[in-house]
This record gives sequence, structure tokens and C-alpha cells, in this order.
Amino acid sequence: MDAVTAEDPAAVPEQLTVDLATGTGPFHGGASGTLYGLYGEGVPSRAVVEGMYVRTVTTKAQDGTQHPGADALEILPSFVSAGGQDVYVYLPDFHRGFPYEWPGATGEERLAGFLEVVRRQVEHVLTLGAYRAHVVYVPFNEPEGNMFGEGEWSYDGTSWRTDPRAYFEAWKRAYRLIKGLDPDARVAGPNTSILYPEVRGFLEFAMEHDVLPDVVTWHELSSPAEVRTNVARYRALERELGIGPLPVNLNEYAHNYHLSVPGQMVQWISAIEESKVDADLAYWNIAGNLNDSAVEAGKGNGQWWLFNAYGQLTGNTVRVTAPHPNVQYTLQGLAALDRDKRQARVLFGGAGGAADIVIEGVDPDVFGTTAHIRLQEIPWTGQVGVCAGPLRLRDEELLIADGRLTLHLTGLDAMSAYQVILSPGGRGAACLPPSVGGRWTYEAEDATYTGGGYTKNGPEGSPADVDRFATSGGYHVGGLRTGSDGVLAFDVEVPRDGTYDIQVFANSHNEAELVREQGPTNVFLRVDGRDPRELLLPLGYKWAVWGHTDTRVALTAGAHRITLAAHDPDLGVTKGDAVVDKLDLVLRADDDTAVYEAEYAALAGGAAVSHAHRGASGPGATVLPRGGTVTFWVHADDDGEASVTVDVLGPGEGRLTVNGEDTGRVERGAVPLFLTGGVNKLTVTGTSELLVLDRLRVGPSRGLLTTTAHPAEEGALTGTAKVTGFAYATGGKAVDGIGAGPGNALTLTVTAEQAGRHALTVRYANGEQAPATHYNPDPVCRHADVRVNGAAPRRVLFPTTFHFGNFRQLALPVTLDEGANTVTFTADELPDFDGVTRNPHGQRSAYAPVIDRVTVTRLFLTRAPGAA
Repeated sequence: MDAVTAEDPAAVPEQLTVDLATGTGPFHGGASGTLYGLYGEGVPSRAVVEGMYVRTVTTKAQDGTQHPGADALEILPSFVSAGGQDVYVYLPDFHRGFPYEWPGATGEERLAGFLEVVRRQVEHVLTLGAYRAHVVYVPFNEPEGNMFGEGEWSYDGTSWRTDPRAYFEAWKRAYRLIKGLDPDARVAGPNTSILYPEVRGFLEFAMEHDVLPDVVTWHELSSPAEVRTNVARYRALERELGIGPLPVNLNEYAHNYHLSVPGQMVQWISAIEESKVDADLAYWNIAGNLNDSAVEAGKGNGQWWLFNAYGQLTGNTVRVTAPHPNVQYTLQGLAALDRDKRQARVLFGGAGGAADIVIEGVDPDVFGTTAHIRLQEIPWTGQVGVCAGPLRLRDEELLIADGRLTLHLTGLDAMSAYQVILSPGGRGAACLPPSVGGRWTYEAEDATYTGGGYTKNGPEGSPADVDRFATSGGYHVGGLRTGSDGVLAFDVEVPRDGTYDIQVFANSHNEAELVREQGPTNVFLRVDGRDPRELLLPLGYKWAVWGHTDTRVALTAGAHRITLAAHDPDLGVTKGDAVVDKLDLVLRADDDTAVYEAEYAALAGGAAVSHAHRGASGPGATVLPRGGTVTFWVHADDDGEASVTVDVLGPGEGRLTVNGEDTGRVERGAVPLFLTGGVNKLTVTGTSELLVLDRLRVGPSRGLLTTTAHPAEEGALTGTAKVTGFAYATGGKAVDGIGAGPGNALTLTVTAEQAGRHALTVRYANGEQAPATHYNPDPVCRHADVRVNGAAPRRVLFPTTFHFGNFRQLALPVTLDEGANTVTFTADELPDFDGVTRNPHGQRSAYAPVIDRVTVTRLFLTRAPGAA
């Protein structure tokens, strides 16, 4: 869509009504759970985990062999530090396969062996001190299709739904074993595929034998409508039986077609929040990316930013009436009112075209007679496509008539979610223009293709086929591959002269035959036959897993032809195999500075929104007492310097931290700071009696932070570490073979102009993948033990890049001495939790990633003595 505009007289808008006068309970935030979403510390980054407000994680038993990574006790400490509440341990995931391949000649042998696994898991947890309070044990997972179903790996070949005795007895034994070892432990179940009618019998048995679960769990691989219906049905069952109410976790929800798509996921979130339960996104693909929310280690896609907006709701939720209540693939929403902030927020989406957002019950004691409205769009950017954050569509002030106001919207995109933030107006706030000058989408299947090898692929995911991936327009185009002479031409028209971003939504399957040699597929773009440039298209873990490759061009008003070709007379030929979904054109704003209003940020420690400060840039400001905090979630396109300004009103002092690094006191004026590519957490903490914070502004680099680049091939190599050719490494070479023991190492000598904190930005590639047993691809995170100047090593995880020829960056904060410093990379296979046994399936790599280059940048300018 190009914009959300005033009411279109030709449209017949649907109406979503928000009643601020009717509360539905405190905001819960339970929809932001994840199954296998964390691989290990740093994957995803702490900022990505914390900024998604992840509440619960369900993951495999420690040292389990079901998938690589995601070991419960390895993710636990960093998850809790990032604000997480509970880790649900899937105890059967200690075993391979699905159904679980638990060893034994008879059902009793299998169960006895499994209970020993349970015993060891609890004994491990008992060594963790206070962290054990965050563990919830899940003894059985989908028992009707696994250990107590009818298949080969069943206890006795009989489904518990037919004859529950074996399952109930196993539940009782597992429950009593866990509670016997740790009386304070929590146990969750029955963890069925759906809320079967037989769950009633399970609860009756559990009550009779005093083995009632502490948390009731089941899966909703269904629809948002069934979430509402089944939670209500379960609560009625509790009342009938005289138990509870017990906490509920729907610890697997949503399908491939929904995941990554904000317009789909907002429908699920609204149902889960309305039901006031916890829920974990289903794990259909790879571990460690928050179920298609995180890109690489530290970036977010559109779905991530939806959950970031959801997690920042505060106060009480209020009644929302959809045009088609409880019907999937229609306009749905949720809303919250925070009277203390004098702010309401509405999240909605799920349908394209026109809609009226009607907000009723607007209390004049809270909002006055004029409302300040900010409307944002959270676009779909694909599973592996980075999103720079919500787009500001409208910023305006509207009169409130009889406690009611209406937003007339057109041009809504069904794949996007939207947010309205309502604040008191009439205080002279400057209304900001839209974030971009316009957006236009051109489908690949509608473009003109010449040459051989053309394929039109699809349909992909749809309401009738939720196992497939969402795709713009439902179809995509192939033909740009090794040996092809294909050209895909998009005829576009733009309204005015300007700078435009061309975003090519595309995909290459990392294990496709033509992709294996090189990695990313290269194609060649021209505009009107001129200005050739090579683009590397995104790699994914399967076909139709979308990302986007961007390039910036200057266009004049009028018609243009943009071509993607498999050959270019000036640049070369394509190697690989790619499919293209669509091309987006985005008209850049004149000012690249991003603005983050303090009154919309996350507040803690007594910080409060105030609307009494005229001269604030937005509808309000935030007042910080000593120790009060304001946290901004800030996107950076790349690792490197940004110009950051904290705008304050009046006197007052504070300190600014960036991703946990204390950068010093809040300055009046722009300061250069290193930001990681993707999501950054910037927090201002008040250090005086009063600090009034207006906003945060983030602009482009001014080149003030010293940066030096060090090619890996110039380092000292020992053992098996060697310089190897890679097409897309810097200079065509990188270092491979680091690891399998400390003797196989890379050491670089880097220089620092001044002692202090620096970022080591490592350009690396990691294409390792373990053999999988079913539908989940199993890429492996490699690690490096990084030692600076001979100090104790720091272990760093490097997430998959899907191919050893596909290079990405990871920034590590370190302390360097003035002058020369040594940085050594080594690796070795890590043992299990006991420090002795090892994974037998190649799921813990012995190697560091391929390292191309290390760039050294100061994190911030050191203040003069006494200035901090």
C-alpha cells in the first residue's frame, strides 16, 4: 500500500469498535511465548529476546538429541536475565525422532528408562539455585501420537484416549518422582495435541491421586476462534470439577502460513490476550529465531515488531468488537487503556481495504476534548527479511465528540498489522509527517519475463493450506538460475523525483542443488537499462522462505523499467537458483533521522508520562525521578556509528546505556554511539531529582568513532586453520578450519587509539547443519572462544548463515588496551551438562565459523576526566 488516507467514498468500510469504558482485566502479555525459539545465550541477542517481551519458553530437556541447541538449562540463565518468566522443559525431547524413539523392548522397559532421564533432569536443575524456580517440567508431549498412542514407539500400541490406564499410571509415577526430588517443582500437562474430551478423565484421575498439574497445557494448532472457545470450555470444566483456576499455557500455536505475518499473528494475539493465558509459538522450522521473528542474531522482522508493540501495552485491556467476531482471516484487534499514562493503544489487522476504527468511551477526564492520534503500520518483511520498525502513517489531532472518535482508513494491507496510539491533544504538539513518502508493490507473477527457464510457482500458503508459507499474491516466479538467459522486468511508475529503495523479495533454498556451490544467488539489476549492479538474494532454510535484498536509486517522476537478469554484459552471470515474490518501491523521506517519543517508550522505576510540558515534540514527555528509566527499542541498518540525541526539557541529569553498556551522562546534543545492526536497547536512567525527557533522535554516522578493519587472512594461523577462497568473502578469502581443539586457532593483532570499550564486528559464515529426523531443518550454531590479550576466553555463539559462502556480521563488545591487542579465536566440541558425555549426533559443533574480517570500532567517545 502507498498510504492510509482519508475515507474513500467508494469503499464500504468494515468497523472495528474499541470501548475504552469497558475493561476486560489487567494486560497479561501471554502470547509472546516461544517453542524452541532460543538456541543458546546470544542467539537471539539479549536485546531481541527482551524487546519481544518473551514470557515463556518451551524447549528440549538438557542434552536432548531431538534437535541441535535449545538445551533447557543452557538457555535458562540468559532468558531469566532478559526478563523471561518460565522455561517449560519437554522431557521426552531428550530422545530422537517424532514419535519419540525411547529405547526398550517392552513398554515397562521404555518407561523405566525414561523415568531415569526425568530423574537426571531434576537433579541437574537442583544444582541451579534460584533459577530452578523458573523451571516447569512437561513429562509427556502429545502422548496420543507418541508414547501412549498406537504407533511403533507406543508403550503398548494402545492410545490413551481408548484406554488411559497406562498413561495415567506413567503420569502418576513421573509426577511423584519429580515432586519427590523437588517438592517445590512445577509440573505441566497433559500437553495433548488439542483439548480432547478425554482431558476430563485425566483431570479426574489427577485429582483422585493428588497428581494435579500445576499448569494445564495443550496445543492449539487450530485457529484463534478455537483458542477462545477451548479456553472457555476448559474453564467451565474446572468449575464443574471444583479445581483451579489453574494457569494455562497453550504451548504450541499457529501455522507456517501465519508465522512471520503481522496481519495473521495479530488475530492470534487478540484471542490469546482476551483469554488471559500463556501461549508459545509453534516450532515448524529452525531453532533459535523466535519462531520466524528474529533474523540472524540481533535483527527483527515484521512479526518481531508486532510482538514488541504488544509487549509494550500497559494498564487494562478493554472490549474490542470486531466486524466478524471470532472469525479468522478477518479484521480483529485488541486494545489497552493506561489511565496513569493517559494513553490507549489499539493493535489490529487481518483484512485489506477499508476500515473504520471507532474508539468509544473516551473519558474527557483522561483525554480532554482533543486527541492526539499516531497511526503506525507493522509490515510483513518475510521470515528472514529485516524490518526497520513500524512505519508512521499518520500523526494528527482530532476532536472528541460525545466520547467518541473515528479513524477512516483505506488501503489497508491484509499482511500488515497496525497500531493506533491515543493521547491527550491540544497542547501544541508538532505532528510528524509519514515515515516514508510512499510504498508500491509489484508482484513478480505480473512482471514480464523473457528468456528460458520460466516457472510460475504456487499457490503457496493460504487459509486452505496453512502448512505452506505466506507469499505476497500467493505466487512467485523462478528462472533466474545458473545457465539461464532470463530477465524479469517490472514496469513501475513513481509520482515524483526522489530517492527510492528497491526491495526485492526473493529466496534461494540453501540445500538446492544449484545453490550448494556458491551460496547466495547473484542477479543483476538495471533501471531503464542503465546503472547495473549485482544483488545477492536471500538464502532460506526451505523454498518460499522470504527475505529481501535492497538497493537505493534516484528516480524521476514517471514510468521506469526495473529488470532482474541472470546475466549482465558488464558484470557477469548468475550462479545459483532463486525465486522472486515481489518488488517493493519505497520513496525515502527527506530526513533520515528516526524519532522515538519518550511518552511512547517503555517506562520503569517511577518514570511517568506528563502532558504538562508545552514545547514537547509529541503529545507529552516523560518525567524521570532518580532511578527512573525510559527504554527505547531502536533499529540500526548496519553495525557501526550512529548519531544519537537525547532531547530533554529543562535541567536534570541522567545516564545512557546502549545494549547494557554505560556510555556516560546524557549530553545536550548529538553523540556518536556504536549500534549493532538490528535491534538495540537504549535506556535513559535519571540521576537527579527530576529529568524531563522529550524524545530520542537517531541519525546517520558523522565518522567520529575510530574504525579499523583486519582481514582474517592476515592473522596468525595455527594447526588446521587455513586461508580458503570464498566468492563473497572480502578480497575473496577467509579463514576456515578453526576449532576441534585450541591448537587450531586464528590470532589477529588489532590496534586501539585509546583504551576502553570497543566493538569487534566479526564477518563470518556458518553453513553447518545436522541430520534431521523430521520436518524441522537442523542448522547448528557454531561457537568461538574469543580471547583478548590472553585473558579468559568468552564463548560466543554464531547463528547459521545457511551456507559457508554466505557472510553475515556479529558484533562483540570487548575491552581493549591502547595500542596493539591480540584477539584469538579457538573452538572445541562442548560436553553435556555433566562435563563428560557428548552428543552422538553432531549437534554440538567442534568448529568456529569461517571468519572473513574483524572490524574494531569504539563503542562511544570517552568523556574527559570528571565529565562522566
